Amino acid sequence: MLQRLFKILGTLVLVLILVIVTCNLVIKNTAKGKTFYDTSKIPKNRVGLVLGTSNRITDGSSNPYYMYRIEATIALYNAGKIEFILVSGDNGSIYYNEPNTIKKDLVNAGIPEKVIFLDYAGFRTLDSMVRAKFIFGLDKVTVISQEFHNERAIYIAKQKGLDAIGFNAQDLSTTQGFKVQLREYFARVKVFIDVLFNTQPKFYGAKIEIK
Repeated sequence: MLQRLFKILGTLVLVLILVIVTCNLVIKNTAKGKTFYDTSKIPKNRVGLVLGTSNRITDGSSNPYYMYRIEATIALYNAGKIEFILVSGDNGSIYYNEPNTIKKDLVNAGIPEKVIFLDYAGFRTLDSMVRAKFIFGLDKVTVISQEFHNERAIYIAKQKGLDAIGFNAQDLSTTQGFKVQLREYFARVKVFIDVLFNTQPKFYGAKIEIK
C-alpha cells in the first residue's frame, strides 16, 4: 500500500515538472527575439508599458526590481524609443499605489508629466496586458520589466491580440532573486490556466486614449 502511494506521488511530481518545463519553454519560445537590453537595437513604439511593483520589500528597504524598471523606462524614453508611458500597477488601498509612486519617480527624473498615463487596475500582469489593449486602445506596445516578466507579458499579449516587445530592466542574480525566479515558474503555469478558462481582468471601465 505504501509503495503504491509513493509510486502515485512520484508520478504526480513528474507530471508537475513536465507541465512546468513545457509552460516555460512555450513562453520563452513565444518571446524569442522580442526582448531587448540595448536601446539602440529595440524598435520604436509609441507607448511603453511599465509593469508595476512595490518600491519597497518586506523589510522596508528599496526594491531593486522597482529601481531597475524606473532606470529602464528613463533610458528608453531618453533614447526616443517611446513617446508615451503607460504605468500599470496595483492601487489596492489609499496606502498602496504603485502607479502614482512610479509616476512621481519618473517625473523627478525629468520625464514630462503629460506623457505619463496611469492604469490603476493593473493588479496582475494579465490585467495590465488586457487593459492596455481594450481600455487604452493599444495595438502595439513595449513592455518594460525584467526579462522573465517581459517574456510572460509578451505571451499574454499575443493571446489577446496585442503586438508586444520587451525592454529588459536589469535583473538580479540567481542567488539574490531566487524566490522571485522560483515563483515565476508557477506564474507561467497559471498563465495557461488563465488562457484555458478565459480569465478576465478584475476591472475594465471607460476607455482612455493615449495622446
